[in-house]
This record gives sequence, structure tokens and C-alpha cells, in this order.
Amino acid sequence: MPKAKLGVLISGDGSNLQAIIDRIEAGRLNAEISVVISSKRDAYGLRRAADHGINSVAVVRKDHKNAEEFNLAILKELQDNQVDLVVLAGFMLLIGSEVLSAYPNRVINLHPALLPSFPGDNGIKDALDYGVRITGVTVHFADKTFDTGPIILQDFVPVHQNDSEEELAKRVHKTEHELLPRAIHLLVEGRIRRDGRKVSILGRNSEQKGLKITF
Repeated sequence: MPKAKLGVLISGDGSNLQAIIDRIEAGRLNAEISVVISSKRDAYGLRRAADHGINSVAVVRKDHKNAEEFNLAILKELQDNQVDLVVLAGFMLLIGSEVLSAYPNRVINLHPALLPSFPGDNGIKDALDYGVRITGVTVHFADKTFDTGPIILQDFVPVHQNDSEEELAKRVHKTEHELLPRAIHLLVEGRIRRDGRKVSILGRNSEQKGLKITF
């Protein structure tokens, strides 16, 4: 079975990018990263990509006169690198219809909370400030608004009574590093079925057809 080609979009440290790289290099994920696209030129994730010989590029919003041109620039990089699946791994900008239309059911996003609770940029802090006892991580299909697409996988993270934001963030990120590669694995194997907002995970030997990535 050929390897799925991933386009990983980042904005910062790239720790989830590293988790994907580690899973691939360990032979636990039948994929390769064709390109890493960063919304910031100084993102540390670009160095992670370079350290592993992965093609990378910065596509910066302010370099483009509007959101459409920005998204078309991202789309060009994805298509030039023959990407099959787009992974938003800490990408802090909204992906537009230009990319979503070109990759239907093939753009996934990672969020550090149990959606639909605590969407937006500060999911970890918002959960802590609200006083919840449990928060978590969500991987979902991206759509035209922030953090509202159909949910693929979720896992919980306990909130301890005296947690600082930093302490909670460490546990959330550890869970992210497991959940995102798992979601990619399921998609690559065609074991995800979507029916509107409902997403099912199929067994390995199921005769039902999931979402197939064509490559």
C-alpha cells in the first residue's frame, strides 16, 4: 500500500509535527510528510522539519492582500507537493474554502479541549478558568469556522485542583501527541466514515467503506 502524503500546517513550536514524524520514523504510520507549511517564518517547527529533511515553507498572511490569496498560496504548496491529507497541527489561522473545497473530508484540525466546549485560541486556559474537572483533546474535520467541524476522536485529560496553566498544558499536549497520529492512521487506513456530523470508526476487517484517501 503506497504511503499517504501529508501536508502539515503549523504556527509555532511544532511539537505535534514532531509526534507525527516520530510515529512515521518508527514505522507505525503509513505516511510521509510531503511539506510543512508555517504561518510564521520564525516558527520552531520549521527547524524540526529541516532536521528531518522535510520540505518546508512559510506562507505568511500579511504577505497577501486578502484571505483568498493567502489560502490560494497554501493550496498551491499543497498541490505542488501532491498532498493527500492536510493536517492542521497548531495552525492558528482559519483555513478557507479554497483549501477545503480542494480537499473535501481531508483537512483535519487539532484542538486542546473537548469541543464543543472551549473553542478558540485559549482552550486550555479557558477550561482551567471555568473550573472544569475534565478537559481534553479533539481531532475534527475542519470547516469554514473555527473548531466546529465533525469530531473524529476525543480523549480526556483530568484537571487537578491546584493545576497551573503550564501544568495542565503539559498533560494536554502529551494527549495531543497520541491522538493526532492515531486519527491520521485511521484516515490513511480508510477506517473513518462520515455521515453529516456523525463520524464512525470502522473495524480493520469491516466490509463497510470509510473515507478513502486517493493517492
